[in-house]
Amino acid sequence: MLALSKRHQYIIGLLLVTLMAITRGHHFFTLQNLPSASWAIFFLAGFYLTGKSVFPLLLAEAALLDYIAITWGGVSSYCVSPAYSLLLPAYGALWLAGHWYASHYQFSWRTLLPLTSSVILATVICTVLSGGGFYFFSGRYAEPTFVEYTQRFSTYFPGYLTNMAFYVGLAAICHMIFVLTNRSGQMHQENHS
Repeated sequence: MLALSKRHQYIIGLLLVTLMAITRGHHFFTLQNLPSASWAIFFLAGFYLTGKSVFPLLLAEAALLDYIAITWGGVSSYCVSPAYSLLLPAYGALWLAGHWYASHYQFSWRTLLPLTSSVILATVICTVLSGGGFYFFSGRYAEPTFVEYTQRFSTYFPGYLTNMAFYVGLAAICHMIFVLTNRSGQMHQENHS
């Protein structure tokens, strides 16, 4: 089980909020060609952060960034439809998967199986809820069918999973460096005491 100090949680929370601000959508904060980290941010927040207000605050940030991008950033409002509300359970699935993984985490190679499983399953659920929700409930497609949605899922899912793997993998590398550096510092301190 992962147990972080409040200080470390605040630092990680600030990093996640900042990462969302610079990668979400096409707005004036976005770094050129950096894929959106939003999905990974909800997963990582579920893993690292324990505060009950974090999930609603991240949802509010995502909605605010979308609003700013559409209102002042010149981004099309095409994706805003009745299906937009399905982002709540989609992001919730990511959050819960991160939270589940935190309860199974241990600093060991054995942790890769539950990490990989939770990332893949969360990405599948999020893709179905967000992309499937948009396809079936946005009103943008005249006659949606399961056959066509299956084709769309097959087309877009690999990209979503790649984005998740990129950011979660980057976080895992940072996590590993932090833990090993921390352990090395503690051993050094114990040897000099």
